[in-house]
Amino acid sequence: MRIDYDPEAMDAGAFYKLLTAVVVPRPIAWVSTLAGDGQTANLAPHSFFTVACTEPPIVQFTSVGRKDSLRNVEATGEFVVNFAPEPLFEQVNATATDFPGDVGEFDAVGVEREPSMRVKPPRVAASPVALECRLHSTLRLGNSTVVFGQVVHAAVREEVVVDGHPEITRMQPLSRLGRNEWGLTSGIRELARIRYQDWEQQG
Repeated sequence: MRIDYDPEAMDAGAFYKLLTAVVVPRPIAWVSTLAGDGQTANLAPHSFFTVACTEPPIVQFTSVGRKDSLRNVEATGEFVVNFAPEPLFEQVNATATDFPGDVGEFDAVGVEREPSMRVKPPRVAASPVALECRLHSTLRLGNSTVVFGQVVHAAVREEVVVDGHPEITRMQPLSRLGRNEWGLTSGIRELARIRYQDWEQQG
């Protein structure tokens, strides 16, 4: 037996809760931006986030509604995706508070910042990875806007790199699940992709 859900017959908010409960885990883009005045530094987590293209390197996040991150990116053309690690769990969550647009989350929450190399918005100093991005394009879809940013610089802290590779157990990524649930890194399994010629030989 399955339970059937019709998005056209349901309240949009109820179907949103269903989607975010089953599309899991979702990586978090902790997006830092500068307001158009060049002064107020905004920081907010976005859990609709992924890689959009590898050449050129483009990442994407979705703003549900017109949030400060979206307005700032449209005004300045720049943003930074900061990695959201487990040790900063409470700070990541606190920056999701609906502060007024003229209140900077870095200062309100007490998140230490550092200058970026290629863009003006600051990076989160304690984040293990920062992807500095310039706006490529946006795509409006219903009540949401997908933001595409070309990565112009990546900064990775030395202590999370093992043999030239960012190590997931050292980065300790947070992810979003359903309701108020968050995912932590545990029970990691490794399994290499099977080449077709190897698959044939197995048969």
